[in-house]
Amino acid sequence: MPNARASTGRSLVDVISKGAAQSWQMDNRAQTMLAGKFDFGFAVDWMRKDLGICLAEAKRNGARLPAIALIDQFYAQVQIRGGRRWDTSSLIHLLAQD
Repeated sequence: MPNARASTGRSLVDVISKGAAQSWQMDNRAQTMLAGKFDFGFAVDWMRKDLGICLAEAKRNGARLPAIALIDQFYAQVQIRGGRRWDTSSLIHLLAQD
């Protein structure tokens, strides 16, 4: 991300990590996420495999999981951008404009 985007990203991270959405991911990975470093954890390909299993079971038993379907679409976009082996924190990459 260019500096202006990184600055905006840092502001976003500050709001999220200091508020109700505080998480291990934001506390420990925020700086690497802002630096575009996504080679630390669970790969997007694996996440999509697991989400696919979840969505297939939901379809089989008639459950509706619109949030999971949306998250799966976001990870599909990361894959299209070349992030198949990036970790799941790479969703932040979708905030960057091409």
